[in-house]
Amino acid sequence: MSLQQIDAKMLSKMFLAGAKSLESKKEWINELNVFPVPDGDTGTNMTMTIMSAAKEVSALGEGIDMQSLCKAVSSGSLRGARGNSGVILSQLLRGFTKRIKEEAFLTIPILTEAFEKAVETAYKAVMKPKEGTILTVARGSADKAKMLVEDGLEDMEVFLTTVLEHARYVLSQTPEMLPVLKQAGVVDSGGQGLVEFLAGAVDLFLGKEVDFSVSVEGKAARLQNVKSGVDDARLQAEAEVEITFGYCTEFIIMLNKPFNVKAELDFKAFLESIGDSIVCVADEDVVKVHVHTNDPGLAIQKALTYGALSNMKIDNMRLEHQEKLFKMSAKESGKNMAAGSPSEPAAPAEAEQASLTADEPQKDYGFIAVSAGEGMSEIFRSLGVDYIIEGGQTMNPSTADILEAVDKVNARTVFVLPNNKNIILAANQAAELTAEKDLLVIPTKTIPQGITAVINFVPEMSADENESNMISEIKNVSTGEVTYAVRDTVIDDKEIRKGDFMGIGDSGILAVGGDISGVAKDTITGMVKEDSELISIYYGSDINEADAESFRAQVAESYPDCDIELQYGGQPIYYYIMSVE
Repeated sequence: MSLQQIDAKMLSKMFLAGAKSLESKKEWINELNVFPVPDGDTGTNMTMTIMSAAKEVSALGEGIDMQSLCKAVSSGSLRGARGNSGVILSQLLRGFTKRIKEEAFLTIPILTEAFEKAVETAYKAVMKPKEGTILTVARGSADKAKMLVEDGLEDMEVFLTTVLEHARYVLSQTPEMLPVLKQAGVVDSGGQGLVEFLAGAVDLFLGKEVDFSVSVEGKAARLQNVKSGVDDARLQAEAEVEITFGYCTEFIIMLNKPFNVKAELDFKAFLESIGDSIVCVADEDVVKVHVHTNDPGLAIQKALTYGALSNMKIDNMRLEHQEKLFKMSAKESGKNMAAGSPSEPAAPAEAEQASLTADEPQKDYGFIAVSAGEGMSEIFRSLGVDYIIEGGQTMNPSTADILEAVDKVNARTVFVLPNNKNIILAANQAAELTAEKDLLVIPTKTIPQGITAVINFVPEMSADENESNMISEIKNVSTGEVTYAVRDTVIDDKEIRKGDFMGIGDSGILAVGGDISGVAKDTITGMVKEDSELISIYYGSDINEADAESFRAQVAESYPDCDIELQYGGQPIYYYIMSVE
């Protein structure tokens, strides 16, 4: 006789199996990107989101109960959420766990109510829900579950397999709901990711063997395209820093009662009294804590007054510092022997960004920008941006990454520039979790929009006035990007072959061809209007300066009434990023 109820232990195994199933298909899901560009990242975003939760679930061990499981899933996915698809997945999980956290066993009716709560929560998180996406697949699954309950179904195995089968059917219909999917010949990638997660969970319930090991991709792996030499420079910078607080202390508090604003402020004040480099991120059930201190025991004792602790980690930074100095010395000696002269690497952005001290007075306004490419990042710094999050296409920062950046900006009001439409939801989620500072997200979808936003910031204006002004100004910016196709397809009635160069504008494909400069120029033609005054060109890491100057001259000749600006962006994947204002 098959199992008719699901307990916490079984549900945790189903969750981990679903996570592993999604992880195994992430590259395939990445390739389902509508545009055939080399930066499809839906699978990666969803995988890193769910693996953040899976790591916390795995740490619970054998003595698991429904409440602790739900906390691990909700908190882990919320903080690890990346990209629109990852944020939506985290909201689905958050809603699901809200309904079941007080239950000892899950029956078919309870699961159905949890599915409905998941969909409700996810839809609320998206300002303008679009059908034919992961949301549609989730809602279709919930609707099917409700229908089965109303029909009186009592067999859990039949229930789960039928809901999964219907999810696959709804996924297959997404091209009929979104014409762009149909023309590209793909189903919705976020919906596919959700189906793969559900399939892994159902397979586990049906008795299939699953590998439960959890590996989470680290930040270093996500930043592999950062220019070479940064690690050496970071070591050099660290060699010159005196470590005031010696122990890097991290843990999670599983709250015994809700963490209200006063409790959070009191706890942060206590942490500030015993250390620095503080990150304290509170959810309704858990608090993630990071602090550098000379007495980790004090932090732990204080935390225990709020609840039980998990995921505890204490590192002796002074010992690590000495090891790094030794490695740096050995490495530099090798370089000097080979080159015959000393090497003096430049100080890295990371060291500059970490230079804040607790003694500095808090300023009124600060800026965080997401940027890809050393040239782009330098432009933002020159405009007064306080902290750069390396990322963008293929490397969407998580909610936790943004929260960490906010903590490092010493300002009462912090403006965040996502500079990518796939990062806006994660930034908004970070804003909801920030209590100590005012976090305002300017919904910049491209780097040129972010640059325009900063340029139009006026220190004498209020935060609300600046927010309104920047949002208004970015609407005047048209952006075009030139990259290459990774597969054959048809989009916007344009036939695209693998290896073609493509010019992508704000609303779709503007140009396709075999010559980079020709495609870039046609892209600009598709953006320029009668009243256009400024054309900005940012050339990427794969374009040399001479070719970029030649292209600028062509554009200047074609548009003599416009000012033409050329700057080095250094961005990967995109040969040119261009804006017209």
